[in-house]
Amino acid sequence: MRIQRAHGSTVEVIDLVPSKIIGIGTNYRAHAVEMGKGIPEEPLMFLKPRSALIATGEAIEKPSGYERVDYEGELGVVIGLRVRRISRERALDAVLGYTCVNDVTVRDLQKKDVQFTRAKGFDTFCPLGPRIVAGLDPSALRIITRVNGVVKQDSPTSDLIFDVPALIAFCSQYMTLEFGDVISTGTPSGVGPMNVGDRVEIEIPGIGVLANVVA
Repeated sequence: MRIQRAHGSTVEVIDLVPSKIIGIGTNYRAHAVEMGKGIPEEPLMFLKPRSALIATGEAIEKPSGYERVDYEGELGVVIGLRVRRISRERALDAVLGYTCVNDVTVRDLQKKDVQFTRAKGFDTFCPLGPRIVAGLDPSALRIITRVNGVVKQDSPTSDLIFDVPALIAFCSQYMTLEFGDVISTGTPSGVGPMNVGDRVEIEIPGIGVLANVVA
C-alpha cells in the first residue's frame, strides 16, 4: 500500500507493508460502558491480516448474510523501528507516525466466535489513511467518525484507558514490532452499523480524513 508520510514540511511516499496489524479492544472508558464491559486490567490484543488493508477512496465490501457490520474509528500508530521489549519511556522513539483506521467488524461473528479473527479479518476491513503524520502528540488528538455526514463518534484520545506508549511497550513484550507494523489503538463510544451505499469518514485533525464507501 503506497501512502504519504508527512514530517513537518517534508512529505514522502512510502510502501506500507506491515507484517501485522495489532488491534486493541475496549480501550476507551466511554466505549467500555457502551458495550457493557468493565475496564480491562491490561490491553486486549487481536490481529488483523494485511489483506484487510485498503486506502482512502477504496470501497469497503460488506459481506452478505450478516445482521450488523460496524464502523470503528481509531487512531493508528505506525511503527518505524524494529523493537522488542521496549520500555514505556522509550516507546514513542519507535513511532514512524500516526494515521486514521476504520476497524470494520461483523458484530454477529464477534459475538459468535468470542475471539475476533473472522469478525475483523475480511478483505477491505482495515481502511487506513489518508496519510501518516509524524511528530504529533498522541495524547492530544481527536477522533471524529461521520456516516453520510452525520457525526457518530467524537472523542479525545485522552479518554484512552491504555495510552500509546503503554500499548507499544505492552505489544512488544509478546511480539517483535517490525517497521511498518500498525497498532490500531481502540475505538471510542458511538460505534454503529454501516449499510451499502454509506460513506464513512474517520477524521483526526492534523492527519486528515479517511473516507470510504460501503459496497
